[in-house]
Amino acid sequence: MSSVPPPDRSGDEPAPSISDEQWEAFLREAAEGGGGSAPKEPSARARMVARRLREEGEPTPWRAAPQGASKGAGRPRRRLVGAVVGVVALAALAVVAVRPSLLLDRLPGGDDASAPPTMAAETARPTGAPGPAAGAEQATPEHPFRGSPAEGWAEGADAIVVPPAKALSGRSEEDVAFALRRTKDLLVAANLDPAVLRGERPDEALAVLDPKQPELLPKLRRSLSDPDADHDPLRLFTRFDPDETRLVGDVVKVRGRMTLAAGEPGVVKVNADYTFVYPLVRVDDPDGPVARTIIRRELTLTLNDPARWNVTEGKLLVEKYFSEYGNTSCDVHDGYLHPGFPDDDGPGGARPTGPLTDPYDRSRPLTGSGSEGCGRVTRT
Repeated sequence: MSSVPPPDRSGDEPAPSISDEQWEAFLREAAEGGGGSAPKEPSARARMVARRLREEGEPTPWRAAPQGASKGAGRPRRRLVGAVVGVVALAALAVVAVRPSLLLDRLPGGDDASAPPTMAAETARPTGAPGPAAGAEQATPEHPFRGSPAEGWAEGADAIVVPPAKALSGRSEEDVAFALRRTKDLLVAANLDPAVLRGERPDEALAVLDPKQPELLPKLRRSLSDPDADHDPLRLFTRFDPDETRLVGDVVKVRGRMTLAAGEPGVVKVNADYTFVYPLVRVDDPDGPVARTIIRRELTLTLNDPARWNVTEGKLLVEKYFSEYGNTSCDVHDGYLHPGFPDDDGPGGARPTGPLTDPYDRSRPLTGSGSEGCGRVTRT
């Protein structure tokens, strides 16, 4: 008589009277010395969970998984590591939120937490000069705008905000938008292009201007090749002697505004009034004192309809341009700006004899009157 094997009950295990979650909770309470009545005999699934809990309670040193390890191996540990990293990351973010200087001071161009927030774009002429900057700390190569009202100004080309275009003086909205865009191109190329600031030719700026405007382009080109008192490229372009000074970093602070006006029929006028602040160090002393030169430029460019005017299509005319320079040598006409440094007696050249002027005061218009004088600045 053949023997009958016992029935295989692995597939018809009676359903557990409690869930796996309840059984895990009971085992944890028991391990911690907690009370509570024991549930009914656990299922095979519950016994497997209990065994896993016991195994997890015995930490083992971390090591790389062997080749061929199953995808599921070590998942609980990975979740734990992920949780720890997440907590550390959140803690770091919390610290940066409280003290952003801990991160920003370590980034290129990062400033300290005391730096003011960037000011909103200028929309109208200010009513007075900006107040004194918070603190009286000296500028450093790491913080070249410290102690200056420009510390809270916007930077570079982004600070030159083009206003919305509209049809004006018989020109379409597209024509006006073109005039605004090319005016910005001129300002950027003449005052922010690193090559131009190093004394190279401002070809991109010259390309904006109409060659049919009498004398302007020939006079500007002469000023660049052979500068003198009557042919001074600084009247439109910003240039520093590359053998003497160089910019600190690549940030130039800018503040100003651009506005539209209708001219004669077929003429659109773009008025621009901007102040640029340049931090500089001596070429032979890059870790030494920082000087700041401040330049304000006010100019009006026009886009004339070539159907009505003898002009070159796509080029702008210069109706007027005025400039004011703060902290540069007087009566030096070599085509470069020459700033004075804090450890100097003052800028070189002729001794300043004109009135005191705040170069950050944008409340007064530039008219060109008294431009031949050599004044003194109240601050840089």
